[in-house]
Amino acid sequence: MSKYHIVIIGSGPAGLSAAARAAYHDQQAGRTEPSYVLLEGFSRISKTIDEYQKGKHVMAEPGFIDLRSDLNFEINTRERILDEWNRGVQESKVNIRYNAEVVGVEGTQGDFTINLKNGEKISAEFVVLGIGLQGNPRKLGVAGEDLPDVAYTLSDPDEFKEQTIVVIGAGDAAIENALALARNNKVYIVNRRSEFSRAKEGNLNAVLAAINNKRLDFSCIYDAGVSEVREYTQDGCKLQIDLKTPDGLKTISCHRVIGRLGAIAPRDFVEKCGITFPSDKPDAIPVLSSKYESNVPGLYIIGALAGYPLIKQAMNQGYDVIEFILGNNIRPVDHELLAARFALLPYHRDVEEVIELLQQQIPMFRQMNALLLRELLNESDLHVSFPKAEMAEAQRSLDQLVRNDTRGRLRPSIAVMEGDFLFRNEDYSNTFFTILEGEVDIRVKNKEGKYLTFTLGPGQFFGEMSLISGRPRNGDAIAKKDCILLETPRRTMLKLVNSNDEIRLGIDWVFITRALQGFFAPRGNVFDIRQIAHATKLNRYVKGDYLYKEGERGDKLFLIRSGTVNLQKNIGGVPISLSQAKTAQVIGEMALLGSPLRHESAIAVSQVETIELSQDALNALFAQDEVGRAKVEEAAAQRLLTNTDVQTYNQRNNRVSFLMDQGLGEATNALVIDTKLCVGCDNCEVACAETHGGISRLNRKAGVGFADLQVPVACRHCEIPHCMKDCPANAIHRAPSGEVFIDDSCIGCGNCESNCVYDVIHMAYPQREKNSVWSWMFLGLGSRPGEKPIDKKKQASEAQGKKAVKCDSCKDLSGGPACVRSCPTGAAKRISPDQFIDILKVQ
Repeated sequence: MSKYHIVIIGSGPAGLSAAARAAYHDQQAGRTEPSYVLLEGFSRISKTIDEYQKGKHVMAEPGFIDLRSDLNFEINTRERILDEWNRGVQESKVNIRYNAEVVGVEGTQGDFTINLKNGEKISAEFVVLGIGLQGNPRKLGVAGEDLPDVAYTLSDPDEFKEQTIVVIGAGDAAIENALALARNNKVYIVNRRSEFSRAKEGNLNAVLAAINNKRLDFSCIYDAGVSEVREYTQDGCKLQIDLKTPDGLKTISCHRVIGRLGAIAPRDFVEKCGITFPSDKPDAIPVLSSKYESNVPGLYIIGALAGYPLIKQAMNQGYDVIEFILGNNIRPVDHELLAARFALLPYHRDVEEVIELLQQQIPMFRQMNALLLRELLNESDLHVSFPKAEMAEAQRSLDQLVRNDTRGRLRPSIAVMEGDFLFRNEDYSNTFFTILEGEVDIRVKNKEGKYLTFTLGPGQFFGEMSLISGRPRNGDAIAKKDCILLETPRRTMLKLVNSNDEIRLGIDWVFITRALQGFFAPRGNVFDIRQIAHATKLNRYVKGDYLYKEGERGDKLFLIRSGTVNLQKNIGGVPISLSQAKTAQVIGEMALLGSPLRHESAIAVSQVETIELSQDALNALFAQDEVGRAKVEEAAAQRLLTNTDVQTYNQRNNRVSFLMDQGLGEATNALVIDTKLCVGCDNCEVACAETHGGISRLNRKAGVGFADLQVPVACRHCEIPHCMKDCPANAIHRAPSGEVFIDDSCIGCGNCESNCVYDVIHMAYPQREKNSVWSWMFLGLGSRPGEKPIDKKKQASEAQGKKAVKCDSCKDLSGGPACVRSCPTGAAKRISPDQFIDILKVQ
């Protein structure tokens, strides 16, 4: 039986890098016989990469870490990377055995037996598993998932021409397959989320460009899931696929369906090796030490099976694991980055010790292995609070660190002053905060204008309300003494939540608890409210779904977690819109306050999530705080009053329904024109153009009218803006006061223009400098107001390409929106849905 010091199983990027490192040490030691062997069950190296689609462009992510390997790897095509690795294997004289499929590993450190499929046995002191996941693709999980024209891999996209192909998935593999197929086919890519949150930056940019390329027959269906796939032999197609979308069921006839939903660990094989998983979930990964060692001493796991599917990360692990086995205590490649991130921490510990401490102290971090936690720390900002007297010294320390960073790679800690606001009430920010040390005060003002303060401590988090609902911040967050906080960007947090059910469920539970406390029982006992939260139900609805119908008996109420609901009543056989309810509002409460029949229907205007409370749960909350019942009763009384007013003013012509149809139900700041007062002077458009460098952000004439109202084509500043979804340059922001605007970092991809359902964004060349109106009036320089500006640098400006432009509600002008200020008759108004009833009263 052959015997080796190290046996490496799998010649993917991780296994190849490990073998190359072992070969290096053998050469350094002058060994004539290899101390290791690399076992590959295929006839060539790196089966996963070898089976990538032909011509696939392989990216070298993540960009913020260096490559540490004896083999080369940089962004290139799949073919060139394999050629480079083959050359490296030959030059390094890597001891590799092909067609050596491993069927089992037995034993422990110093006495492993590796069993091959051909019956051969190999002995080893240490074993490194780099077998990856790609042999176990995740299937659709619906009827028809195994039909002949449903596939889970794509080798050569050029085999398919002039077909309709549906690609299911939103990760890098799905995007790359869809883009390659789009060269010769009609392609739909189905994303079950509202964004491509897991994609690498390069793929994100590429798929968004394809979606917005009018020359490609390429579409994305967001927020969609597969309901069924079935055979279909009409119109030259072979399949029909049913998709559950926010707008209802969508059926697509196609020639082929390709599912790219990731892969699951080969658990049977891994568990037979003695390795345990933390849960029975298919996507669970083994618990590993910081040196990649499993629960079986001497058996190490690297690469995708360890939870790190990126090639560069896997190659770095392959290098590191050999060093660890040989007793060389090297530092991980991101050590310097994290050392800078931890620079202001009050305790002097090594990076590895800090990470281990955080994982022990923070409940959410216990759900992550050390490798994934490192990635989260690298992508987040670390805030450390100091008393005012110590701020200058802390800042000097940071400045020195930045000066010494010759490569400009480091993102040090951020010093904040004790008592500083991390965010303020009604701010439209959406990052997620985790408290590592110290305390943070969350201060909320009640209806009487008094502040209620809640103190959060180590291990707790906040900011989940804005992350999930898209609503502005609810309250002020104030850093206290010796506070250490991790601030995670929304995109990073969504990626984590979407990939880890334990963390998602934990955040959901805290969200529900705080929502119940905030609305029903601000002075209630948090522990008791947590128990009530377990008895609630989280519901999801798509556009057009009924939460309940008029005339039904009701036994529950709904606290809206996100989205907009239209409340509608049938009057004389005609459905009349009464009002709308949004995030953080309650509906259906009257059925639990003595009137069991529903007085109206509740219909989802967009995707809606609600927290459903039974009568028992509501009574339990009322028992916690007497304020809760009064608050719910007041909401019910206000709704009855509003509904009565709407019926009074709206029976003849359903103005509210018209406004809702134009999207004002999800607006926060929309332009509406009273056509009785409008004289058609177009001052509003001229003022808009003059305020924004000659480019108007509104189109009055293209607006839709009803009765005495007109809604021009202008931004509504939606509660959850469609345009902000998947902006690759992160150029679209929300001001603290609520206005949605685009900054100068826009790259002109056009994704926001495509995502805006109200057609209020368009592409234009960069704004050019123009003379002031006074120069034109007194000196005759430039163009008159409203004319296209004269610019000798026009060609240079247009060479930069078009960028997205939209209304920003003149957020930087103290006088407010120019379109409203310039209207000579007062016909133009900016309103929110709360002001609908005021419009009806004056019509």
